[in-house]
Amino acid sequence: MSFRSKAALAARRRHARRERLIGVLLFGCGALSILTTVGIVVVLLTQSLGFFAEVSPLGFLFGTRWSPDLVPQSFGILPLVNGTLLVAAGASLIALPVGLATAIYLSEYASRRTKRIVKPALEILAGIPTVVYGYFGIVFVTPILRSLFPGTGVFNAASAAIVVGIMILPMVSSLSEDALSAVPRSLREAAYGLGATKFEVSTRVVVPAGLSGIVASFILAISRAIAETMVVTLAAGATPKMTFDLLESIQTMTAYIVQVSLGDAPSGTIEYRTLFAVGLVLFLTTLALNLLSQRITARFREAYR
Repeated sequence: MSFRSKAALAARRRHARRERLIGVLLFGCGALSILTTVGIVVVLLTQSLGFFAEVSPLGFLFGTRWSPDLVPQSFGILPLVNGTLLVAAGASLIALPVGLATAIYLSEYASRRTKRIVKPALEILAGIPTVVYGYFGIVFVTPILRSLFPGTGVFNAASAAIVVGIMILPMVSSLSEDALSAVPRSLREAAYGLGATKFEVSTRVVVPAGLSGIVASFILAISRAIAETMVVTLAAGATPKMTFDLLESIQTMTAYIVQVSLGDAPSGTIEYRTLFAVGLVLFLTTLALNLLSQRITARFREAYR
């Protein structure tokens, strides 16, 4: 074998070793992510089983009074679920229509220069720390609400819902705009050829064609609103109750987790285990929403790839 052939063979072997090393490193990163998720699930399940050994699962899921720190103790999670859904619903009423309207403007009406300026400016909102949003709700939004509605509490669901709606707005507008931009140009040209106006093309052709991607962005944004922590902890209060009044103080599942995590409940007690039981409910809720979003997104990609 000539010297040149030996050098080429050695180079191929070094390249193969590097490729194997890169493959092992990438596999390790993927395995680490999977093991982390499995570890979280195992901890939640094991600790929650200890909780449900003392508390009836039916009473936990359907009880309407949450007072683990009072005597007699009550562990009905519905007030926390009510507060979580109240904030998420209020945030959705703000973020979903405004985000979709913004996406339609960016996709169908805005010039390229305007789009290059407006879209990054909107996405800056996603980079603001959530604790800043929480204080914004307390010092800016709540005073306005109290001036308009004198009976509004210092901590209230409306303030949290408005701020969370602003926070998830970039997610809705960005993902919806991507879905609308992926609609084939031929559909627009066919509609224009039939004499449709730009508004009719946008609302009757482009939006229905990109509906699966839009719905996926809605579900992801709602999931983000449900899992939000700092905003609701600071702005919504810590009063678990069954109410539909946005002007009252409520408590969400994430806010309760923060309360327990402060260290007031001794480790191993039933109060401490409520942290994992509530976390399990929150985990299953967001997991279901994310799986639903992935199914819708997969259908969307299959249609326009």
